[in-house]
Amino acid sequence: MRTHITSAAAAVLLLAGIGAAAADTVVLQPEQETVIKEYVKKQPLASVKLPGVELNVGTAVPDTVELHEVPNVKYRYTVIDNRTVVVDPDTRKVIKIIQ
Repeated sequence: MRTHITSAAAAVLLLAGIGAAAADTVVLQPEQETVIKEYVKKQPLASVKLPGVELNVGTAVPDTVELHEVPNVKYRYTVIDNRTVVVDPDTRKVIKIIQ
């Protein structure tokens, strides 16, 4: 019986973690993405190298990387390893990689 309770508790904690991760997901609206893409074309940046960092949605950008504003958009952008990334300035996590 104890094993069943432990398994059930582990399952509940796992599902709670998945729910919390889903709640952290930021959805970039198509209009915002268009504004960012157009702005980035007009304001190109030099690429920053981050050796040893695998760049994915959800990756935290180090504090040493400067984030640049886009007018009228909450999110910031930078160029890492020749890829433009959109970053949530509150968490510094990548929310979109623009190819």
